[in-house]
Amino acid sequence: MNSPGSRPHIGDAFPDIALETPEGGSVKASDFAGKKLVVFFYPKDATPGCTTENIDFSALKADFDAANTALLGVSKDPAKKHLSFIAKHDLKAPLVTDAEADGLSDALGIWTEKQNYGRTYMGMVRTTYLIGPDGRIAQVWDKVKVKDHAAKVLEAARAL
Repeated sequence: MNSPGSRPHIGDAFPDIALETPEGGSVKASDFAGKKLVVFFYPKDATPGCTTENIDFSALKADFDAANTALLGVSKDPAKKHLSFIAKHDLKAPLVTDAEADGLSDALGIWTEKQNYGRTYMGMVRTTYLIGPDGRIAQVWDKVKVKDHAAKVLEAARAL
């Protein structure tokens, strides 16, 4: 695996770390073996950019399904908050919680120190991973800009 602070690269195995579903279960990348998987990490439920990103992925879910590609949206928000976010916006892309210390976002190096208005805090770097049917990272989008992002990821999934 990667040493602390390093990030996996294209071709590396995606870390197989369990994430909590809103219903109290768990899911991990290996559950999707033989299928493509898009894992999109976003900072926080119910914020403008994160809401738009989730709505955009949800709107394209049938197209991702047709491309044999599963979706997982990941933040550190608790399951209860995910449930209300899903209900409020009728989201179709499944959301999971990466709330544990040393979780998936830590292993990927995208839960990191951020600064805003002079304040330092820990936060999620908006990042998307396309994982091939073999469980290896096929493509990474770092510091994602939300506009048209879901459509670009769908295009890459179809091409894989």
